[in-house]
This record gives sequence, structure tokens and C-alpha cells, in this order.
Amino acid sequence: MEGQIMDHAEVSNLTGKSNDQHGGLISLLEDIQAKYGYLPEEQLREVATDTGRSLVDIYGVATFYRAFSLTPRGRHLISACLGTACHVRGGPAIAHEIEKQLGVKAGQTTKDKEFTFETVNCLGACALGPVVVVDGHYFPKVSPSMVKDIIDKASTGLDTVEIDTDQRIFPVEVSCARCNHSLMDPSHMIDGHPSIRVTVSFGSKHGWMTLSSLYGSYSVSTEYEIPADMIVNMFCPHCHAELIGGAKCGDCEAPMVPMIVRGGGVVQICTRRGCKGHLLDLGGATID
Repeated sequence: MEGQIMDHAEVSNLTGKSNDQHGGLISLLEDIQAKYGYLPEEQLREVATDTGRSLVDIYGVATFYRAFSLTPRGRHLISACLGTACHVRGGPAIAHEIEKQLGVKAGQTTKDKEFTFETVNCLGACALGPVVVVDGHYFPKVSPSMVKDIIDKASTGLDTVEIDTDQRIFPVEVSCARCNHSLMDPSHMIDGHPSIRVTVSFGSKHGWMTLSSLYGSYSVSTEYEIPADMIVNMFCPHCHAELIGGAKCGDCEAPMVPMIVRGGGVVQICTRRGCKGHLLDLGGATID
């Protein structure tokens, strides 16, 4: 995130790799943000010059997608939900405690550039509120006394999880969004629980894939090795319909696969191998 700003040649090289389509601009902005952690104004002006787009249009895209930031962000992003469900369960008190612990207000970054704090209207897990998300990791039913521990965990590394004790990890039972047949496979256990079984295809390969049913775990078994970053097509092993919805992954823009959660709600997972993008809504969401 530090260092000299891209020169005109660097920006021109990136714009040359993109096309005139909306997706090409998004990809270009992602490249710039990946280098600095935000979108510097100077680079956006260079993009406007090299692509022939108006600066207003470019700012429109940059401010529409939450993944982009026009100001420097910290190494860790903490989001506290203040939507209705979380608000009535104490969301404002959680936000206040985060501000107190970090010494910043919502929308600000700590002086050491470690943390950026923001409040959002919904995080897609209403039944688990109050919810806090740190670097994509959901913390359900948070109380003010838990905030310091959450911040400490972010500092030491959130990708290391203890399946048996981490409260971010919990089991879900899912079914096909098309035929409503259960996708659970008790004959193939992962993380000590029945796995979620689907059929996948990529390239010339066609076989099975089983995923951990513990929300927050990324354990997967496959019939064929799936290359990193490969986007796979997923199908119900019962009705054979493709499991695909209209949502795109907030992390990588790949299609998301929706599955119905037993008891109400929807879980969506990214179709890109290696991406940890996922979304859980236990508030009775529906799929178009």
C-alpha cells in the first residue's frame, strides 16, 4: 500500500489489457486497488485519459462497489452491522465499543494503518445478529465484551481456525435450490460432519465434489484436482439442474451458487476454486 504512485506508463499498460466494457473497467480498478489498497485520485484521472471515459463515470463505478475505496484502508477491515435486526440486538453498542478499542470513528483508519472500521446496513446474516465481519470472517451474536478478542484475533491471523471451539464455525444443512432435495452426504464426512455433495464440471472434467457443511470452513474434496482460480459449474446430483443464481462474488466477481438452508434462509458460495467468498442469510431470503 505504500510506495510511489503508478506512473502514466503503468496505468496505460493496465488499460491496454482491459477492454471498453464495464467489466474491463472493474478489472482495471481492481488492479490499481490491489497495488495500493485504495484508488488514488491521480490514477483515476489517468484511467479517464487512457480509456476515454469521463471521470464522473469512473467515480460512479468506484463508489458503487463496496470493494473499492477512495481513501487508504488498513490491513484489516472491520464491519459492524447496524441493520434493523442487529440494531435492536445491540448493534450500536458494538459499533461504539469497536470505535473505543480502535480509537477511530466509523469510516476512519487507525494511525498505524492496521484497521479500518465501517458500519453497514446489512451483512446478510440477520438471525445471527449482532454481526461483525473482519476480513470476510463472520462473528455472530457479538457482545461488547467480545470486541477486544475479535480485534486481537484479527491481529494474530483469522485464517487459522479451530473447528471445535471457534464460534464462527457452525453446521448448516442445505438442499438444492431447484428440486429442494437434500445435498447432504452422511457417507462422506468432512470436519466430523456430513458433507455437502454436488456434481461439478470444468474444462473436459466432470465429477463429484464434497464441501464441508461447517459454515466458515473451507475443506473440500474432489474427484479431480481443480486448478486454483478455476471457475467450476455446479449441478445438483439429484435433478441435475445447474446450481446458479444471479449474484456475483463480492471478492472476485465469479458466479455464486445458492443452496437452501434447512429451517429457512440461503447460503451462497463462490464458484472460483480457492476463493473464500461466501454469504449466509438466515433471515428468510428468496432466490430468483
